[in-house]
Amino acid sequence: MGGDPRSDVYPGGIVDLSTSGRPGILGLESPLGAEDRLQLQRLSSSCAFSRLPGGSPGMGAISRFPVSHLLVTGGAGFIGSHLVDRLLGDGHRVTVVDDFDPFYDPSIKRRNVEPHLRSDRYSLAEIDIRDADALRRLPGEFDAIVHLAARAGVRPSILDPIGYQEVNVRGTQNVLELARERGIRQFVFASSSSVYGINPRVPWREDDHVLLPISPYASTKVSGELLGHVYSHLYGIRFVALRFFTVYGPRQRPDLAIHKFARLMLEGRPIPVYGDGSTRRDYSFVDDIVEGIVRSIAYDRSPYAVLNLGNDRTITLSELIALLEETLGVKAAVERHPDQPGDVPQTWASMDLATDALGELPRTPFPEGLRRFADWLRG
Repeated sequence: MGGDPRSDVYPGGIVDLSTSGRPGILGLESPLGAEDRLQLQRLSSSCAFSRLPGGSPGMGAISRFPVSHLLVTGGAGFIGSHLVDRLLGDGHRVTVVDDFDPFYDPSIKRRNVEPHLRSDRYSLAEIDIRDADALRRLPGEFDAIVHLAARAGVRPSILDPIGYQEVNVRGTQNVLELARERGIRQFVFASSSSVYGINPRVPWREDDHVLLPISPYASTKVSGELLGHVYSHLYGIRFVALRFFTVYGPRQRPDLAIHKFARLMLEGRPIPVYGDGSTRRDYSFVDDIVEGIVRSIAYDRSPYAVLNLGNDRTITLSELIALLEETLGVKAAVERHPDQPGDVPQTWASMDLATDALGELPRTPFPEGLRRFADWLRG
């Protein structure tokens, strides 16, 4: 995306500013200097916290925070667009950075942002996060960053490990540099359950330091968490890494299993199944993930935290197919394939630490979430 970059991001508009096409755990205290601690205290005192139902005294869990200006990278995508829905609905100002990468049809993301562009509290900057200069030219002051932008997908990362490193590691460092240079003290990072890899001890806990990633994508997320610890330790940026577990729901990426299977089944075409159907996933409905992100924006218990966001329940691939058949009212024609490199046999989130940090989070029952996804797909 070349051309003459404009110098502003206009409310309700789009601007192109580009110039070219062992992690710590919850409660880990970083040895910050006095100035950094003071800045973190000022950030904390500026937030009006309210106790959540089910939260224990002293937890510091919050259900809302003052009206703010938030920078959301990847805000045109699946999870990002749902987060923007929520933030605008809560009265916040939102600036989104997204480059509409053609990993999947960019028109899908364009449709995601159409309603947002009608808000005078929303701005869209079409920037590749690898372009540090373009990020620096973003105008305005931001109270927090939610960094969702990434090159996604385990299997594609095996084919392009360097590309994933460039976007997910260098790009993340560019966004952290923006936070450092602008004095933005709250940074929420989208990590992934894939960092646990083939760790056999389930449910996976954030205080289990045995991370055994088996894909380039997973390794980039581990790197992002470690970069966050460095910037928290050195520059006083509160960094909250959220390990998402298999997010699904309306607007899900078309390459992901639930969306891909459902479309193929409705079209009467076979679904590709890798392995014998015994692999297990902890599926998380997108609204539940958004709730966890929103609470993390005002998290204030430590300078650095890593938290799981999942459902604490696993579903086998065979069970998923059977539930899709029931939900859609059609029979699946299964096309068997060998196991794929990079795929882990199971994911399973322990939610104990996230509940302690953020309060009891919603966990949409899987059949209900599938029904809501199917309603969107057919609508």
